[in-house]
Amino acid sequence: MLDEIDSRLLRALQKDAHLTAQELGEVLNLSSSQAGRRRQRLEAEGYITGYTARLDPPKVGLAVQAFVQVSMATHAPDAARAFTRLCDTRPEIVSAWTLTGEADYLLRVFCTDLGALNRLIHEVLLPHEAVARVQSQIVMDQMKPDSPLPT
Repeated sequence: MLDEIDSRLLRALQKDAHLTAQELGEVLNLSSSQAGRRRQRLEAEGYITGYTARLDPPKVGLAVQAFVQVSMATHAPDAARAFTRLCDTRPEIVSAWTLTGEADYLLRVFCTDLGALNRLIHEVLLPHEAVARVQSQIVMDQMKPDSPLPT
């Protein structure tokens, strides 16, 4: 269970993962050693799964973001594993979810341009033996950036 201090610590780290133990201590009204131990405990218990840098997609040459819905032709376990492996090997696919409803998977992809998105769909996804249908939605603008999880 998380107490209020743990929740505040997680909120602070989601805003700035570079906070030192001393800075966390100041935010939490704890000593730096207490704040550091709490962070280590939350890491060890799996509440904090890692630290990453957020990049600006256009600045690194990724001009197109899309969501791609994939409907499967078969739901055999081997086919699902093969499709999962495919998703894991494609750097354009930055996240993937299994869904209820009409589509079986939702993929979030970043590509350099529309041609790259077209190739991903027509040369990689659609030829996969387990895929029946693919539908894509190109992101025009992201009005709310990815935000921290509520804690």
